Amino acid sequence: MRLLTLLFIALLSPALHAAPQRVVSLDLCMDWLLAHYAPPERVAALSSLHKRYPVEWIGTHWPSHDGSLEQVYALKPDKVLVGQYAASLLRKRLAELGIDVEILPLPQTLEQVTAYEQQFLKALDLPLSLTETAPAALSAPSHPQRLLLLGANGIGTGRGTLEDEILQRAGWTNYLQGEGYLRLDLEQIVQDPPDAILWAAPENQALANQFAEHPALQQAVPAERWLTTDYWRWQCPGPWTWELIGQLHQWLD
Repeated sequence: MRLLTLLFIALLSPALHAAPQRVVSLDLCMDWLLAHYAPPERVAALSSLHKRYPVEWIGTHWPSHDGSLEQVYALKPDKVLVGQYAASLLRKRLAELGIDVEILPLPQTLEQVTAYEQQFLKALDLPLSLTETAPAALSAPSHPQRLLLLGANGIGTGRGTLEDEILQRAGWTNYLQGEGYLRLDLEQIVQDPPDAILWAAPENQALANQFAEHPALQQAVPAERWLTTDYWRWQCPGPWTWELIGQLHQWLD
């Protein structure tokens, strides 16, 4: 009898551990990771956010859902992926209905970005060898180059953040020495300007961009020292984080 039971379990094992074939994402970061890593035939739907915040490399061919419990459940997903802070009520209801929901913690360090990618790959039963290789710290100039990471509403990014670690890994010195996200003092910046400013905010004109457009700031830092990178790379961690580090390092030259 015991032998028959073991044989029955062995026969069921492939089905029990089968890779998910109908995967649904509930937020933008999971949309991008699925579009980057997953075979399209295994993606049941992305969230509608990937259409609201489009990036060129994803394209428009992906199926999507409207974020309602009814529509997501009707897709009959065998795996739902969601970030730490997204869709808390929806993911709770899906789990109560027996749907396999995988929650990925948001990385706070570059080391955690690698773990984040690997958790995602494990969830889809994809090879961990697909994980992008994190670059070693790139060479820094002999004279430190201070970079101000400037966001909307006059907010700058200081120490103890993932963005700060990205800047340092690329060879820059963070202009801001305070911790976290800081409201900037225009007069102070004009008196002691950074070597360069990275404008890390959407390109569209808005009241939130007025700080960056102030004439005094424009005069303090020459136009050629206002750097730009692909804004979307700052929105979600992922394999493109390593490409971002390479982009920033090139600006040192």
